[in-house]
Amino acid sequence: MASKAALDAWTRCASSEFADQGVTFTTINMLLVRTPMIAPTGLYNNVPTLSPEEAADMIAQACIFKPVHIATRLGLTGQILHAALPRVAQIAMNTSFRMFPDSSAAKGPKGDKPKLSAEAVAMQQMMRGIHF
Repeated sequence: MASKAALDAWTRCASSEFADQGVTFTTINMLLVRTPMIAPTGLYNNVPTLSPEEAADMIAQACIFKPVHIATRLGLTGQILHAALPRVAQIAMNTSFRMFPDSSAAKGPKGDKPKLSAEAVAMQQMMRGIHF
């Protein structure tokens, strides 16, 4: 996340510095994309993901219309929550982060299969398919 935040900050600065030269930047806050890379992590089966086609459409929209920012409604809701109630947003993000253990793929070849808490299963079910 730190590298993404750094790139976002750099882009905001560069877009201001190069605006008069016709150089545009679009930041796309994209959800997880359903690719073979995430397949080994079974936890991702029930979390919001975009299809590769949906992700490509977001990129195409950026190229065609050149907006400053593109995000899903879920992402925009999170940004508004963070701006209006940063502590609440931080608690919500931390709670959801701690709810899901590292996957066995992240732990390496000897990693145990992660066990989900009842809360994590409930959150997966609540968020299933939400990526609008």
